[in-house]
Amino acid sequence: MKNYKLGKLVIALVALVFFSSCEKDSNNGNSDVRDFIVAFDDPSIPYREIETTRKVDLVFSEMAQGEGSVEIQIIPSKAIYGVDFATIPAANNLKLIVPFSKGMKSTSFTFENLIFPYDRMDKTIQFNIVKVNYNEKTPKIQGYNVMMISFDTSLGGIMTPNVGGPTQPNQVYVDLGGKAMYEVKRNTWDLAFDSGSEFRVRLNGSVYMAAGIIQGAGSIDDVREDNTIRDMKNVVKIGTFDPANLAYIDDPSGDPNKTAIQAISDNDANNKVYLINMGFDPGEDAVEPGSVLVTGKERGWKKVRILKREGGYLLQYADINDSTHKEVMIPKSAGFNFTFYSFNTNRIVQVEPSKTKWDLNFTVFTNKVDQGGDPKGSYGYSDFIVQNSYGGVKAYKVIIPAGDKNFYKAYNLQSVEENLLSSDFTTIGGTWREVANAKVLYKNVFYVIKDAKGHYYKMRMLDFFNEKGDRGYPKFEYSLLR
Repeated sequence: MKNYKLGKLVIALVALVFFSSCEKDSNNGNSDVRDFIVAFDDPSIPYREIETTRKVDLVFSEMAQGEGSVEIQIIPSKAIYGVDFATIPAANNLKLIVPFSKGMKSTSFTFENLIFPYDRMDKTIQFNIVKVNYNEKTPKIQGYNVMMISFDTSLGGIMTPNVGGPTQPNQVYVDLGGKAMYEVKRNTWDLAFDSGSEFRVRLNGSVYMAAGIIQGAGSIDDVREDNTIRDMKNVVKIGTFDPANLAYIDDPSGDPNKTAIQAISDNDANNKVYLINMGFDPGEDAVEPGSVLVTGKERGWKKVRILKREGGYLLQYADINDSTHKEVMIPKSAGFNFTFYSFNTNRIVQVEPSKTKWDLNFTVFTNKVDQGGDPKGSYGYSDFIVQNSYGGVKAYKVIIPAGDKNFYKAYNLQSVEENLLSSDFTTIGGTWREVANAKVLYKNVFYVIKDAKGHYYKMRMLDFFNEKGDRGYPKFEYSLLR
């Protein structure tokens, strides 16, 4: 709820800036003449947040100099006025009239949910501002002139994922349709076990984990620290600037067939013992403005073997010199991309929302790097955005033509190029900013995102700094394409 309120406040501030610019554009040579603009304060409200009632605000570009009213058309889908919902004041033939008085800078109406617990999760109620009755000045309908109350089809808005500042300790999963965010500490899990038809296991690349096969190891309990292990520790790591170390990470594209840990076999003899570099905890020291510190203390090493059992996984693991190992059954989790496990807590942990309840993940990420086209292996990236490809989310990047200031605003559903949509994790990634030298936010790019339900959104980054110049404060805006 804290994130929602913060996002709503930012939207309100942006609306005020928008109104101010509209006023300046409408002078027509007379500084005393301004349009009277009316808009919704927020274009979307999650239905699941309304158990009983919710106030819906409309904001004005300036204080009303006389009385008036706003006429709003109600367009329900799979919901009936007076049965599923109502409004105060009451609507007549799905037309709502909201009055305002002299001296007001906003007005509001109340949305009433009449059925709770919810009887169905596919209701949508859309409110369109169709007319402003106001005699003092010329009224205009601009900005957020449509507002939707829905369980999973937000019209958009501005969101500020809390990745936690320059050390970026959090992964933040974003549900565009539900206009929701879910935070998790990125060092609270280690392995992700595929819950689909495949038997694959992914590493936690957000803490720079890596894995390599311990050649010749038949039993996990026979492995000890020796020259082989010591040699492996020099190469099974991120950022060695050796192209060969890509073998020790999951492919950054997200290809499920290119994981550092091979597919789990029905034949136990084919399932190898792995040396696991546990990576790093997030940094804890002070950070200079404009910099990041995403790596702190080392998390150590594990030896791991994974077998297939009872439709799920049998995980065996231990510290390198332990003569015995722990075992735990890892089931597949219906409705989720993965089942997650933590070596710190020795238990299954909740990380991602269900696979249809998130679209983007703001996170630290293990990616490929090259210098002048010369491959240099794996490297850690901060300020990264991963799409939920396993949940069916796809995306592509759009470059705004030079000088076309209206391109983003005009881009609509008819503009979508379906053939460009990609499932690659790195499609958005870090392609919206430059941090190697100058810290630059690219203002000429945005992204088209298709969610698992078939809705299309356009999204662009607005910032990744706070007002003090600290990194780790991403902000973006998005809109449902129609």
